[in-house]
Amino acid sequence: MPRYNAPFEIHVHGDVPLRSDVTYTQIQEALKPLWSYAGAKSLADAAASAYEEEPGIRYEQKDRVLQMCWTLEGDEDFRQALDEMCMGVNELAEQGAAIEVTFYDTEFDEEEDGDPEEESRDDFIMLFVGPNPAAIMQVQRDLLVEDVVNLMERHFDGAELGGVVAEIDKLFSDRFDALVNSLEIGKRPRGGTGGPGAGGHGGGRRPRHLH
Repeated sequence: MPRYNAPFEIHVHGDVPLRSDVTYTQIQEALKPLWSYAGAKSLADAAASAYEEEPGIRYEQKDRVLQMCWTLEGDEDFRQALDEMCMGVNELAEQGAAIEVTFYDTEFDEEEDGDPEEESRDDFIMLFVGPNPAAIMQVQRDLLVEDVVNLMERHFDGAELGGVVAEIDKLFSDRFDALVNSLEIGKRPRGGTGGPGAGGHGGGRRPRHLH
């Protein structure tokens, strides 16, 4: 069911590793906030993206990965659907993962004669899912390390940045220790060279569907 005059075109992008025992029924239930928001009666009805060149929402059973490269029209209230979806996916995830969500201001695109100094209402958020807080913090840590290293390598050799990475690890270890006071959440986030990046954080309007 299309949302006429929707102020945003929303793109959801991410790959989430799922447990081997997860069923399609469980995936459909976890993603119900998304396909229900889109006005569909099932995940299959909503899985296709608004753009044919995007794969939409699909589950690669061989690799046990939930893939999302999906665009729909919506409003700010879609954020609530995202929060509910993350809680459902947390129950199915085998590892931590990041999900990028971009809100494109469709009204800004259409205002050809508008105020040239007016800025679009585009927004970009990064969501994190995982089986436990430690797995989620691991992904957050890896993305932050990659972002910081990529930025600082413009000015310093990578070999000089070990101390910076160590400080980032210390910040996450301190946060983990604070949680452990009241929760049993597994292993600490581990150090390393950083995980898969999510480039293009901030800095002007993000181009559509650039992956």
